[in-house]
Amino acid sequence: QVQLVESGGALVQAGGSLRLSCAASGSTFTINTVGWYRQAPGNQRELVARITSGGSTNYADSVKGRFTISRDNAKNTVYLGMNSLKPEDTATYYCNADILYGGWLRTYWGQGTQVTVSS
Repeated sequence: QVQLVESGGALVQAGGSLRLSCAASGSTFTINTVGWYRQAPGNQRELVARITSGGSTNYADSVKGRFTISRDNAKNTVYLGMNSLKPEDTATYYCNADILYGGWLRTYWGQGTQVTVSS
């Protein structure tokens, strides 16, 4: 069984920074592409950033230049560094990963971590 656990969400003032973590736990698995998504109340879940197993990244236009996605394969962890935070970044942030486990490639979601940016 594989689980994704996000952490690092907090209440922060506009202009501040946070780093979110997404850690995968379990046994004998391979993490492929990982994405960070966010969902604000009343809005659809949207892709924020994505990183492939090879390290290629892409970002939503709204966060380019402010957010950085990275991964530490030795720790089975993906990070989302967030700088110059704005109130509109307020949302629940979810980690999504394509994981090869037991011979099957499946998509896993974490439980989410809340980011609140005050003006």
